[in-house]
Amino acid sequence: MTYCLAIDIGASSGRHILGHIENGRIVFEEIYRFDNGFEIRNGSLCLNLDRLFAEVKAGIKKCAELEKIPETIAIDTWGVDYVLLDKDKNELAPAFCYRDSRTDAVVSKVEAIIPQNILYERTGIQKMSFNTVYQLYADKLSGKLDKAEYYLMIPDYLSYRLTGVIKNEYTNASTTGMVNAVSKEWDNVIIGELGLPKRLFKELNPPASVIGSFTDEMREYAGFDSTVIFAPSHDTASAVAATPLSDGDLYVSSGTWSLIGMESKAPFINEETQKANFTNEGGIEYRFRFLKNYIGMWFLQNIRKDLNRSLSYDEMMFMSRDCSDYKYFDVNDKLFSAPDNMIEAIRTYFGDPDMRLESVLSSVYHSLARSYKNAVSEIEDLTGRTVGDIHIVGGGSKDSYLNELTVKYTGKRVIAGPVEATAAGNLISQLIYLKQCKNLTEARVLIKNSFDMEEIEI
Repeated sequence: MTYCLAIDIGASSGRHILGHIENGRIVFEEIYRFDNGFEIRNGSLCLNLDRLFAEVKAGIKKCAELEKIPETIAIDTWGVDYVLLDKDKNELAPAFCYRDSRTDAVVSKVEAIIPQNILYERTGIQKMSFNTVYQLYADKLSGKLDKAEYYLMIPDYLSYRLTGVIKNEYTNASTTGMVNAVSKEWDNVIIGELGLPKRLFKELNPPASVIGSFTDEMREYAGFDSTVIFAPSHDTASAVAATPLSDGDLYVSSGTWSLIGMESKAPFINEETQKANFTNEGGIEYRFRFLKNYIGMWFLQNIRKDLNRSLSYDEMMFMSRDCSDYKYFDVNDKLFSAPDNMIEAIRTYFGDPDMRLESVLSSVYHSLARSYKNAVSEIEDLTGRTVGDIHIVGGGSKDSYLNELTVKYTGKRVIAGPVEATAAGNLISQLIYLKQCKNLTEARVLIKNSFDMEEIEI
């Protein structure tokens, strides 16, 4: 039996999933799960990389305990965040979380050098204050880049810790705002004009390419050796790879963020797409993900935390379904990026300190569904294409009420699943590397045959 191990790490949790092909289907087995999140250091939001890597290692060791040794391993995470190493390959701490506010004062300084319309024309990446290009410029101003020799995005860094090999992967790099949409390589004009050290940025490697084998230390710890490859290491790129799209279909990758968009062989870059704040991120086989980002399940994750986890997600969902009192709000308002208390942040937005919890929750659901509706209309206007079905994938696809509201607000046919789309996309890149699938088209047929998907009715 040939096993592959997908290590899928999101903002709130990570999981190790073993996969293999059996009777023409991918068989999934979750073998390890852990909590994830940022921490506050000296007033800044940071990543605890040692703890994160310890969890990655622990899940890999679990394979030996189960006597199911993966031939290949690949890692996907969120985008934009990164690690800098010095010439001796030591981490230049801290590694900031993109939700930290350090870039707020930097955006205007970058745009004074390269106007936003030029950044967009070259990269196709939407303006968000946490884009890597702004984070790195903040590092330049602080002097942190002076000692930096290597730049690694989070999956690159974790893979380096496993193998000792330093490489950069394309799909995650495309989220930085520094990869040229035409050449699909680092944009040396942007890097040069901002005075960022060109030595940091190595050749970009596509998904399904090899990184290396375990280091001696990792081999001894795990009790076996394996080949680490690149998945589409941006989690949304993996999720979309595993979505069985037909021409004209949209996807909603529903997790901490809701990312709604269309797959295209070419980017959509013009004045209208820039004004609408759509982005063109890289995907497997160099397909573009033309999409819009909305804060998604982050609302419910934080509200549940505010309530000391006294309510389950299902209980919050039923409270929302039973409440007809709701108001619309801009889900991407800066107020909701990293609030101390999400419930109070929503009440503050409306200027209503006594807003009932049921109304807060109902407002979240209806505001998200309205965001999806607006995105569908914008995509049809900007691309000139009529949207077909909407595929909701990822953990948020389990939320039946939001799925129903998506049908109600958009008027489109909605299909939910697969839930573990990100891990599935990670796995199929490994199957392509192992030549158990020829290409993405064949892999998507395999996905369709392997996972349950539900047409949503209201």
